[in-house]
Amino acid sequence: MKHLASRGLAAIGIMLALVIPDVARADTTAVPAVDEIVSSPNIAQVGHLDKTGPFATETSYNTDWAFRGTYAFGGNYNGFTVYDIRNPRSPKVAAQVVCPGSQNDLSIYGDLLFVATDSQRTDDSCNSTAVPGSAPAETPRWEGIKVFDVKDPLNPRYLAAVKTDCGSHTQTLVPGKGRDRSVYLYVSSYNLSRASVPNCALPHDKISIVKVPLRNPAAAAVVATPVLFPDGGYEGDEDSSATTGCHDITAYPQRDIAAGACMGDGALFDISNPVAPKVIATVRDTTNFAFWHSATFNNSGSKVVFTDELGGGGGATCNPTVGPERGADAIYDIVGRGKHRKLEFRSYFKIPRENAATENCVAHNGSLIPVPGRDVMVQAWYQGGISIWDFTDSRKPVEIAYWERGPLSTERLVLGGSWSAYWYNGFVYSSDIQKGLDVLKVDDRRLRGAAWFRTRQFNAQTQADFRTW
Repeated sequence: MKHLASRGLAAIGIMLALVIPDVARADTTAVPAVDEIVSSPNIAQVGHLDKTGPFATETSYNTDWAFRGTYAFGGNYNGFTVYDIRNPRSPKVAAQVVCPGSQNDLSIYGDLLFVATDSQRTDDSCNSTAVPGSAPAETPRWEGIKVFDVKDPLNPRYLAAVKTDCGSHTQTLVPGKGRDRSVYLYVSSYNLSRASVPNCALPHDKISIVKVPLRNPAAAAVVATPVLFPDGGYEGDEDSSATTGCHDITAYPQRDIAAGACMGDGALFDISNPVAPKVIATVRDTTNFAFWHSATFNNSGSKVVFTDELGGGGGATCNPTVGPERGADAIYDIVGRGKHRKLEFRSYFKIPRENAATENCVAHNGSLIPVPGRDVMVQAWYQGGISIWDFTDSRKPVEIAYWERGPLSTERLVLGGSWSAYWYNGFVYSSDIQKGLDVLKVDDRRLRGAAWFRTRQFNAQTQADFRTW
């Protein structure tokens, strides 16, 4: 998500089209009633948990996911929740850690959970308070990465903290290579204020790379701050954001590549040296993309889906006025080899349903579904719900399934809906900003084979070839 912190389907064949009904609610502008659940017939909610305790308030937003074994770790602006998902149809809260700080984006590696804080706090403790924007420049400030030991998921232990410039809006985990017993965190952060502020001076055209030695995670530290856009990147205009750092990076370590969504630019990186990523190619879309937000590779690493978070996640952009090419996904093919690779635009994808003026709806976080021989992903669209779509044919994306709730309110726009919807071991897990945890099951032969793939650990922003799971 963009401003609330301190700041793709292919044609699947004529034969299938003849036997499988169109799933989209595209032939009507009717919007579901408040809290009414509607969906295509091939997807169903099988589990749910409301937000609870200190995370239950309207301003305690649920955020991103990380998964390990039979546990799901869900971020929240007030900390994180550990869910027992041994039985996905009956999830349970296993533990809650109160540790306020906006975003609280999560990644996991073995017994280590990494939490991103993107708001200035008085210190790095879980008892810190927010530093107001009016505070004097000399006021102590902290924002960055926190490290927890979750060997016992029922009792997470706070191990370390690393301060980073502009905090950590998101973070991407890249394992060390060979004998390097470390993991690296690519910390994405940015400054859109067009003014230097404490802990976030301009120009901010870089990322921070945090090295975490696995044998001594308490020694985690920033080891590099590579400038990705030495020319400053896109300067921005009244419709498109300037480039200043990155909002999100998705890594594909097995292929030594990463894709960066950097507000005004989309980028492809060579990460063969994890502490020195190199920009291979960049793209811009000043006509339809307002804010390059996130990225997802297909399994072969030959395509990237970028998202445009038009309106910063807080706007109603799923309507005829905005149209089908803004606040959407853009599918790019990766062409060429080595340092000569380029990103070539193929098409846009946006959910084919109209949402109410009180529903924030725009392309947001999703993940690839392990369907052999096809490119399929599940994606969150805030109050636009959850969409499963196929981009095997980069030029003709097609929706397979959808699930959504009606608006939270018909009187006012309440920030809500699915922040992150990811596929994990046969189920879709959605982190709803206001409603809590939703577990969905898809029954569609176009996803045949996906349920057989199992992984012990899952971070959506650290992709792995599902054939090696």
